[in-house]
Amino acid sequence: MRKDTRSGCPINLSLEIFGDRWTLLVLRDVVFAGARHFRELLGGAERISSNVLADRLAVLVEHGLLTRAGDPSHKQKVTYSLTERAIELVPVLVQLSAWGVRHLPVGDAYAARAAVLTAGGPPLWEAFMDELRETHLGPDARLGPVPDGPTVAARMETAYLASVNHR
Repeated sequence: MRKDTRSGCPINLSLEIFGDRWTLLVLRDVVFAGARHFRELLGGAERISSNVLADRLAVLVEHGLLTRAGDPSHKQKVTYSLTERAIELVPVLVQLSAWGVRHLPVGDAYAARAAVLTAGGPPLWEAFMDELRETHLGPDARLGPVPDGPTVAARMETAYLASVNHR
């Protein structure tokens, strides 16, 4: 971890990790798009370069937001997983997204996914965080029971597809 921080302010310290133009987008793609491999992350809409992506992934691993493990299906492939620290950022990402929908010209497909989480509020965020815990940390990492009905991820995907098909 860096020792040359500007101050001990919590906002400053957070920006030391997330303050560039790419880090939150990499986390977004792992959290909301389910990207777990370098090539999946490289294919995002914003067209991140491979050297920048490699650097951002290294920073996220260094700060304990992602773990990096070999993929048993391919000896040169690596799987990235969220840590609890990263999963705890879901409410922040939802609020940032909601602000963007309110104040910026957001694409309909992105707005549709954001609307699901915004409308569901903190209880839905917690359910989504548990889904992420199960996917990235294992089935025993859930903090609550598996709810009835479709997953939060499935609801966001349904909203996204409805938006895309509505055009």
